[in-house]
Amino acid sequence: MEYVLTTSSLEKCYRHFKALSGLTMHVPKGAIYGFVGKNGAGKTTLIRIICGLQEPTSGGYALYGTSNRQTPELLKARHRIGAVVETPSLYLDMTAEDNLKQQYQVLGLPSFSDIPELLKLVGLSDTGRKKAKHFSLGMRQRLGIAVALAGNPDFLILDEPINGLDPQGIIEIRELLLRLNHERQITLLISSHILDELSRLATHYGFIDDGRIVKEISAHDLETACRKCVYIEVSDVKALARVLDERHFEYHILSDQSANIFGTIGVSKLAKALEQENCEIFSMRDQGETLESYYINLIGGALHE
Repeated sequence: MEYVLTTSSLEKCYRHFKALSGLTMHVPKGAIYGFVGKNGAGKTTLIRIICGLQEPTSGGYALYGTSNRQTPELLKARHRIGAVVETPSLYLDMTAEDNLKQQYQVLGLPSFSDIPELLKLVGLSDTGRKKAKHFSLGMRQRLGIAVALAGNPDFLILDEPINGLDPQGIIEIRELLLRLNHERQITLLISSHILDELSRLATHYGFIDDGRIVKEISAHDLETACRKCVYIEVSDVKALARVLDERHFEYHILSDQSANIFGTIGVSKLAKALEQENCEIFSMRDQGETLESYYINLIGGALHE
């Protein structure tokens, strides 16, 4: 398999804090790679290193097979990358077109002729003389992606691209990213907390915890690995937990009234046991394990910490 990005035992230390701890990962060419982990797990640090904004303490990485120790060749490889790290870097007093012209000049591109096509691609061709400071959050995010696409990169790195967007904005970004991947064959590395949305996009996943990759898996293999479970809503989830513990069932509490139960359960026996605990069952249904529950079972703890 051909990889756009690989890292090997990558480490990054800040005095007494180790942000990356032997991180090894592989981003296949043509993939939409979902980069999943808690706040502080090391996602942004890794992205900043790959983009050349920071240097690793030890270990290494390669872009298109070019090692980070091959400095002149690595600089050329980085010309094939576009990135939006944390928040889009925009000139708020400029129009969308002028923002792109500024980026084209920074990159030394000889012509502005394809800017109209790029604005159309990201859905900003009708913004005219409107300044970026008057754009919605979703429009700014799309403009940030347009700026990252200047120079026609084939690897796009996005750090929390849908964070804070309303539902319409999320749909627009999703459709844009799918077009970039399917129509332009751009490889995407997407760091995101919104796992339900990420599951609609990703072809591959990397789960990071405490600065190291815990698991890499394709979306196809993840779907196979995700266990079936029973979703249950009850009047007293603590009573449910007691009953399940007594019977050695594996489960995950979702809220004060709901849980996922893994494995085969005897519904009538469970209902009888809960009745003895004065616990009423409101509803039950079979369902597959979600990306979020897979993550929680893999890492442990909540995603937002």
